Amino acid sequence: MIIKNVKVYTEDKRFVDGEIVIRDGIFAESQAAEKEQDTEEVLDGAGCYAIPGLIDLHFHGCKGFDFCDGTKEAIAGIAKYEASVGVTAISPATMTLPVDELERILAVGAEYRREAAGEKRKEHAGEADLVGVNMEGPFISEKKKGAQDERNIICCNASVCRRFLNASEGLVRFVGVAPENSEDAEAFIKEMKDRVNISLAHTNADYDTAMAAFAAGADHAVHLYNAMPAFTHRAPGVVGAVADSPKENADLISEGVHNHTAVVRATFRMLGAHRIILISDSMRATGMPDGRYTLGGLDVDVAGNRATLASNGALAGSATNLMDCLRTVVKKMGIPLETAVACATMNPAKSLGVYGEYGSIAPGKKGNVVLLDEELEVRGVIKDGVRLSV
Repeated sequence: MIIKNVKVYTEDKRFVDGEIVIRDGIFAESQAAEKEQDTEEVLDGAGCYAIPGLIDLHFHGCKGFDFCDGTKEAIAGIAKYEASVGVTAISPATMTLPVDELERILAVGAEYRREAAGEKRKEHAGEADLVGVNMEGPFISEKKKGAQDERNIICCNASVCRRFLNASEGLVRFVGVAPENSEDAEAFIKEMKDRVNISLAHTNADYDTAMAAFAAGADHAVHLYNAMPAFTHRAPGVVGAVADSPKENADLISEGVHNHTAVVRATFRMLGAHRIILISDSMRATGMPDGRYTLGGLDVDVAGNRATLASNGALAGSATNLMDCLRTVVKKMGIPLETAVACATMNPAKSLGVYGEYGSIAPGKKGNVVLLDEELEVRGVIKDGVRLSV
């Protein structure tokens, strides 16, 4: 495939007029277009922005499905919808569930990935690639549980964590912890950090505790500002610790409900765009009508892009996909498109450890491209060099 007349997003985070060549599902050098064959598909992008397929490293579900449904059918349904909106690689998040149930869910994810990458590859064509799993629980804080079920919260435990990693066959890329919840938290982080990324998630940690966790090897903060202490001038908490830890990154729910637009802009100034990852935190109601749904076994009411627990009104994920989040960040929050694209492609790919295959339009990487018009509406999704119906 050759995509012509497009503004190509480059690895130095700018747009240049040019063309994209994809051969055998992989980006090729542009000079390869000179060897165009009569049978090769040529797509006229007519001035569209051409960006890499987005990567959502923290969300729960969409289109009526949740990763924690624990079925290959649910994962396939999620992956198909995500690809259709331009999210071509995914790392869904688990909820705080019983350990045995989480093991089973992770094993199903591993089986799905084997099939999608192997003997059933054709059956999964057009689906987003499952490149990781993000464990939001169960090693979290009851005080900052948010929409997590506190009955299943446990202290961080290395043997339990190893069970998760083994069940997933290496698919788990992030494990969240509340470091204040256990006297052994620092030892846990030091033991596990070389096998998996350790995140601070649903935590009530103060600044010093969070800094100690980062010093021990934690490298990520989950949905900054949400499910953690407020950032104040005398108690900076986890947010302040992230700001003072230049090698750590953080993800931001960017649909316009979880974080005020001014806070998002301030966070970009405080951390720098290279440390921020845009996420959707979407749940199964995404792409569905308003109504009552579930998240982690708890009832959630959805109206528009706002999802709240039926029991107490607490925010319970979002009902917005990552492409809509990207659009909101640019058009309503004032973040430059070039910056926002990096935060939804390059940065998550690097954090997941898959930048060698995903996250930019570069020779040798998977041929995943999204075409956006001037209003940032999706005009085409190309997955592995094949145009999808959108």
